[in-house]
Amino acid sequence: MNEHDLLNLTYSTYPQAVTEASRLLTERSLDQSLPQPFYNDPHMFRMDMEQVFHKEWIFVGMSSEVPAKGDYFTVEIGQNPILVVRDGDGAVQAFHNVCRHRGSKICTKHRGKVANLVCPYHQWTYDLKGNLLYAGAEMGDEFEIKSHNLKPTHCRTAGGFIFISLAQGEAPDLAPFLESLASYMEPYDMENTKIAVESSLIEEANWKLVIENNRECYHCASSHPELLNSLLEWDDTNDPRASDEFIEHYQRQAQAWDAEDIPHQHVEHGLRNRIVRMPLKEGTEVMTIDGKQGCSKLLGRIKNRQLGSMRILHLPNSWNHMQSDHVVVFRVLPISAQKTLVTTKWLVHKDAVEGVDYDPERLRAVWDATNDQDRELAEQNQRGINSIGYQPGPYSKTYEFGVINFIDWYSQTVRNNTSQERI
Repeated sequence: MNEHDLLNLTYSTYPQAVTEASRLLTERSLDQSLPQPFYNDPHMFRMDMEQVFHKEWIFVGMSSEVPAKGDYFTVEIGQNPILVVRDGDGAVQAFHNVCRHRGSKICTKHRGKVANLVCPYHQWTYDLKGNLLYAGAEMGDEFEIKSHNLKPTHCRTAGGFIFISLAQGEAPDLAPFLESLASYMEPYDMENTKIAVESSLIEEANWKLVIENNRECYHCASSHPELLNSLLEWDDTNDPRASDEFIEHYQRQAQAWDAEDIPHQHVEHGLRNRIVRMPLKEGTEVMTIDGKQGCSKLLGRIKNRQLGSMRILHLPNSWNHMQSDHVVVFRVLPISAQKTLVTTKWLVHKDAVEGVDYDPERLRAVWDATNDQDRELAEQNQRGINSIGYQPGPYSKTYEFGVINFIDWYSQTVRNNTSQERI
């Protein structure tokens, strides 16, 4: 069944879908998966884009991707092309990648470097702060050049991470999380890193299924042998499954982290953002196939290779693993009701030399395997949910509490944003 068929079978109008979504979220059984339309209905997908991805803070990339003046990268959030660029003052700016003349995309490449931003259609030219510099004499004497600057988006950076919000008015408060992020990321000096490897894959599944799959390790033992060479399944020291042996291992590691002034206390900002440092398996250093170093150069001021993995969650679209010699960041962007783009980036010290200090294939091996395994799991999940035999099923409060938290956050966010829109 394709999305056109689903559209004919479900709600006749988008407003009806929003009303129905509010009802379903209000009446849903807690600790259960969502009703079917939330995973496959195009109207519900439009609601997700408008009420979540157009209003909340979205992780788009790392500041080290735009290290110098004029460096830029592009990203698309639904039908919204976005341009992220480093301006002449060293600040990271984000704009709608849409010319103010006739709406053409300005930067058509994924990344690059420019002196000014020039639309390829009619050569309208903007500076790196989005100010229109040139529109041509053809526009006439009455044309007001200052009224046609690029439209900015909300943009914030902290600890090397770049977040944007497409909110038309005030964006949600992100300051407390950014403060924590800056503090916890300080040891890594992310401004002095670079992308060693980048991969993208399309999963034929709803974006929420991609996030749900990430938020639990219930499936890890049967699905991720490469990952479990180094990763411990416990989510944190409060994990109800955590053994005494694990807690003792954590405490030994924590003493070493404290000696190096490496922050590791669990931090949460609601259900949306969390940071926690967890040890990897004893005797392993990073998430490589054998658990040994991925890069000979350590990051920032780090000296201890057994730094574990600092896990950073940012809903709705990112999870990350910060390690001693490289970091792995993940970005999830919805494409349609049943299609999602997952991008993974591996970053190393900017002075690390490929083939000397690191092997890209070695860096990526574990997560390439894991991402493909997760893609298959999410796609099979989607196919089952599309069946007339599907009905919401129960989550385990012990093994799937992270999924419960995500669905609770999603439900609260959609209900709050849609209710505010009706006021």
